[in-house]
Amino acid sequence: MAEMPEQDELVLATVKKIMPYGAFCTLDEYGNREAFVHISEVAPRWIKNIHEFLHEGQHVVAKIYQIVAEKNQVDLSLKRVSDSERKMKLESVKKEKRAQKLFEVALKQAKSTGTEAAAARVKLEGKYGDLISAFEEMSQNGEKAIEGLGIEKGLVKALLEICTKNIKKASAQLRGVLSLVSYSEEGIEEIKAILAHLKAPEGVQAQISYLGAPRYQITVVAPDFKVAQKAIETLVEQADSAAKGKSTSVSFEMGEKE
Repeated sequence: MAEMPEQDELVLATVKKIMPYGAFCTLDEYGNREAFVHISEVAPRWIKNIHEFLHEGQHVVAKIYQIVAEKNQVDLSLKRVSDSERKMKLESVKKEKRAQKLFEVALKQAKSTGTEAAAARVKLEGKYGDLISAFEEMSQNGEKAIEGLGIEKGLVKALLEICTKNIKKASAQLRGVLSLVSYSEEGIEEIKAILAHLKAPEGVQAQISYLGAPRYQITVVAPDFKVAQKAIETLVEQADSAAKGKSTSVSFEMGEKE
């Protein structure tokens, strides 16, 4: 796991200390690295008492709002996390915990040493990012998914057996609303051109549905949550790029269809 999260990444955080102006948290997936959420980023409305929303020891899904690398500072936002993002993140964490348990079963079955176990995990996460993604690939593509990684043969056999029996190829779905507001007489043509410019990344399915001017729902289906989130970001960036030089404004809001 990387030492520093990425901008706009969704993370699991634990509230450690609450102040009148915000709360200090630790990032569960990043070695309990300290982060801070300002009171203005806790809820969508103004709040007088932060204790109405947070308590020490509480586990929350947060978005990386700002990173100041030179100060080793990470700022979080809770209000910028949609219900669909929160649900998907928690499901992702649940699946990763299950993958960890299956990994432990495979280690026991293969009678792997501590050194072999640590090396195998580093190699799997190095190639696929996390255990569940690696296991899904093994379930789908068999031994081909881990060829060349140098994992001990007995452990490879155990992992393949367990993945085949217990892991199904998963997918993640995210939705958001893209708003295109044109101030030009050629507005309809401009918007058509912007929408035509949107192309889903490889391995991702994307659908754009008209909700009524000026709103278009973007739905993406990807192999996992992180890929789905990145695909949404890519599509919005494409819309911004296509709108440059035109009299059309672009905005985006993550969330389910209303």
